[in-house]
Amino acid sequence: MAHYAKLNNENIVEQVIVADQAFIDSGAVGNPNEWLQTSYNTYRGKHLQGGEPFRKNFASIGYSYDKNRDAFIPPQPYPSWLLDEETCNWIPPIP
Repeated sequence: MAHYAKLNNENIVEQVIVADQAFIDSGAVGNPNEWLQTSYNTYRGKHLQGGEPFRKNFASIGYSYDKNRDAFIPPQPYPSWLLDEETCNWIPPIP
């Protein structure tokens, strides 16, 4: 079993479920191409148990998926915050 995030046509996460790849591929929850695997143990570009990080962050509803970075990115909290390319999380202008 793994976690999967459903993306809308703007690559925004609408739903996250636990399922087998075969279940996703069956079409039981819609178009399989709208679902991407995400890792519960990945946060800020690091694997919390020492493994290989996967897609920078665990997907949550409202996160965007950036195909070029292969990363789930949380919503920008304020316009002045900048994206940290390494972690794909937002950094305040004043630490």
